[in-house]
Amino acid sequence: MTFPTDPAENLAVLIRCPSVTPAEAGALAALETMLQELGARVDRPVFSEEGEADVENLYARLSGNGPHLMFAGHTDVVPPGDEGAWTHPPFAAEIAAGEMFGRGAVDMKGGIACFVAALARYVEKHGVPRGSVSFLITGDEEGPAVNGTVKLLQWAAARGESWDAAIVGEPTNVETLGDMVKIGRRGSLSGRITVFGKQGHVAYPHLADNPVRGLVALLEALLSPPLDEGTAEFPATNLEVTTIDVGNPAANVIPARATAAFNIRFNDTWSVETLQAEIHNRLDRAAAENRLRPGREEPVAFEIEWRGRPSPVFLTRDDKLIETLSGSIETVTGRRPVLSTTGGTSDARFIKDYCPVVEFGLVGRTMHMVDERAPLAELETLTRIYQRFLEDWFT
Repeated sequence: MTFPTDPAENLAVLIRCPSVTPAEAGALAALETMLQELGARVDRPVFSEEGEADVENLYARLSGNGPHLMFAGHTDVVPPGDEGAWTHPPFAAEIAAGEMFGRGAVDMKGGIACFVAALARYVEKHGVPRGSVSFLITGDEEGPAVNGTVKLLQWAAARGESWDAAIVGEPTNVETLGDMVKIGRRGSLSGRITVFGKQGHVAYPHLADNPVRGLVALLEALLSPPLDEGTAEFPATNLEVTTIDVGNPAANVIPARATAAFNIRFNDTWSVETLQAEIHNRLDRAAAENRLRPGREEPVAFEIEWRGRPSPVFLTRDDKLIETLSGSIETVTGRRPVLSTTGGTSDARFIKDYCPVVEFGLVGRTMHMVDERAPLAELETLTRIYQRFLEDWFT
């Protein structure tokens, strides 16, 4: 039997499956074949929810005893965009100048390909681990994240699965492989504010109420003063206004309403609930203190809608997991990684409810871009890091 020990070969197989969210497109089937070659038991549950596409997922486990390590990730990818703008076709896995081109090469089929190769090399060298290794792989991370990792974790836990630690293979490194491990993530909270006015002719402003005036006042209250100054492990909480709309094509009409959307990336000063309360308090004060027009008695009338699924902040404090991975990285690269909580959200926000979790994968500079690509040398180095981690973890 030929084990899938070559990360580049593994990655080429996965890239050639055009698994744009939520399509499976053969990617999970290919991964299933690789893992079965290692002797893993593989399940392929499909989850559904009204209003969302069905999503195929994969759960595999090698061995059945001892410490249980989870490797988590996703085979779904974002769309390639204008394929004509690519130097090499986005689903061809072509190699040029020592790099493999393809959508998902970095985010994050590359991480999966390397961990499979690392486990294969470990099994060739040591036999089945003195413990268990599982793969929790979804096809829904780049999409709404409804029928993927959340339900796959619930499905596995209901069947008696439990884990001691997890690595998510997202691209965490900034410049050089081994420079960063993610040990937590900021929370994310999104909302939309609507301010209500009275439509009218701009030449007769006394007969109308311009909601834009009120919206500006409310947004200023959200932006200043800063929500906090940061904590020991996290940068300062940041609110960004992402769009302002009045839906008004006419230059001589005062609009009837104005809306603004915002997103907050928040640190461990806040929970979702306390941050929502702070936003409500700021808006209520600003609405009471401002008017849509001088001389008006009525406060600003508004409503706020919380949008999407909030992501809570989390921080992993498991010394064994963090120190073992950091030591493995340093052994292979000579580089001690920075422990970071920067960046966006990932499926680690769901896994942290089941076991300690960190994130470590390829350098992310080309993820989601035209000509996304992974250097073959980095694929090999990441495989060696993962293999060393397996050896260190299980001994």
